[in-house]
Amino acid sequence: MTSLEHARALDEPRPVAAFRLADQHGQVFEDTQLRGTWSVLFVGFTHCPDICPATLSLLASAQKRAGIAPDRLRTIFVSVDPERDTPGHLAEYMGHFNPEWKALTGEKAVIDRLLGSLEMAYVRVPMGNGEYTMDHSTALALIDPEGRMRGYFAAPLNAAELAEDLGKIARAGR
Repeated sequence: MTSLEHARALDEPRPVAAFRLADQHGQVFEDTQLRGTWSVLFVGFTHCPDICPATLSLLASAQKRAGIAPDRLRTIFVSVDPERDTPGHLAEYMGHFNPEWKALTGEKAVIDRLLGSLEMAYVRVPMGNGEYTMDHSTALALIDPEGRMRGYFAAPLNAAELAEDLGKIARAGR
């Protein structure tokens, strides 16, 4: 793996669980589609008041700063709130950050299996009157061109540091 200054590399690449989810356009997105290029994956939900929009904005800023083309580094947002995050809602939400990124939703069991393989967690937190929020992992998972988790960026995230490391990955290619 390219030498990165700010990511935490895993000693051994970790397999990503097989999954089949829907993207923001209603198209199937499977684990096999992680192969061929580097990916950065973030979990969250569109009703998130702070962490998710701040992280996605920071990620967009870092990628713009580094001049990263979407074909050199895939960005994937996985919703932990499939009850509210329909493909149409995800498409609208991603338009605020980068409509070329992938946003995924689907069955809770599939999301649980995927996130479990990445050692990412989330929990539904009741707020009363039938309302709820979601607490979730805030790290960015780094997936290699073979579709394996190779490392992660832990919070707090820094746009300049992300730009440096993600730029190296995008330039290194496959």
